[in-house]
Amino acid sequence: MMLLVFAIPGLLIAAAIQLSSEGGVFYREERIGRGGRPFQIWKFRSMCRHAAQAGHIVMMPPEGIPVHRRMLKHLKDPRITPIGEFLRRWSLDELPQLLNILRGDMSLIGPRPIVKAETKLYRDLLSFYLNAKPGLSGLWQISGRSKIGYEDRATLDATYVQSWSLRWDLVILLKTIPAVLNRDGAQ
Repeated sequence: MMLLVFAIPGLLIAAAIQLSSEGGVFYREERIGRGGRPFQIWKFRSMCRHAAQAGHIVMMPPEGIPVHRRMLKHLKDPRITPIGEFLRRWSLDELPQLLNILRGDMSLIGPRPIVKAETKLYRDLLSFYLNAKPGLSGLWQISGRSKIGYEDRATLDATYVQSWSLRWDLVILLKTIPAVLNRDGAQ
């Protein structure tokens, strides 16, 4: 049902990406799923064609903890295309993840999918992340997204897994709508 609802906007987004910048319409990246199983996440491409090569894991002093460049969100990242900026602001770049949900790699609600290097940042809370399917939305998304540090993100994911219920998922799903519309923490 959701695929039908988002088919027309998806086609319009794909056309806008294709007409406004070089490169493919989609972006894929390996993420870690339930039980540590890797999978390919799908997104609409929001960066220039060769941005992926510029976004490798970097070492951040003083701790030397690997941090993915996507966690270091800047308001004016030169790699982001004008269409990409719009897509990110409204979380439309994530619509192709509905395909990941249909494939069973993700669910509507759960911890945000992480790359392998980010597993170290979860420290002793990693087991909670690995016990759930990653979600299109979750506590992190409705709690401020990019405004939240990694330690708090891991705690939110652990809290979600520990207190999971269908009612809780419905509450998060309903709170996702105003979080997206208000662009709370979106960058």
